[in-house]
Amino acid sequence: MTIQNTFKNAARSPKRIEKLIRQLLIELGENPDREGLIQTPARMAEMYQEIFGGYRMSAELDVSFSEETDAIIAKNIEFYSMCEHHMLPFYGKIHIAYIPSGKVFGISKLARLVEKYARRMQIQERLTKQIADEIMRCEIKGALIIAEAEHLCMKMRGVKNDSLIITICHRGIMAEEKQLRDNVLALIYASKPEMRSV
Repeated sequence: MTIQNTFKNAARSPKRIEKLIRQLLIELGENPDREGLIQTPARMAEMYQEIFGGYRMSAELDVSFSEETDAIIAKNIEFYSMCEHHMLPFYGKIHIAYIPSGKVFGISKLARLVEKYARRMQIQERLTKQIADEIMRCEIKGALIIAEAEHLCMKMRGVKNDSLIITICHRGIMAEEKQLRDNVLALIYASKPEMRSV
């Protein structure tokens, strides 16, 4: 049984997660039966089903429409994910640019693609690559993915640094043609608003 299948089974049985959270509260020195915590295991089990729902999602990129155009850019797709090293959130925005090959994706499908991979245990580098690889499987000419994120594992613990991490992945014609890539990057960063902190 793969790790992913194990999670799918656990996600269908929130009572197992509740028991684990209750035990964790005890190990941390808390009383899970006190008023403020009595529903916490159930709430966390429900929350985990939502924020790790990407394991069960389809991006539905097969929903596409015949159309000729030079390039499409979806800027500022907001995402939230969980760092697999400390189980703390990282969050930010993803920009997707692609060169179609006679078909374009439904606009909402690019946001769903981001959610599919963000709603998992992740690292930002892999998240960026997974989005690029899946979109390229749809026989487009090229893709450029940029992820910008703030990481609570860096803000709350360890070095306690407030940096913004940027990862970039380019595939196909976007990797091969520097002038095209530079033009797309210029469009993405033209009049780009600053990141907002929560």
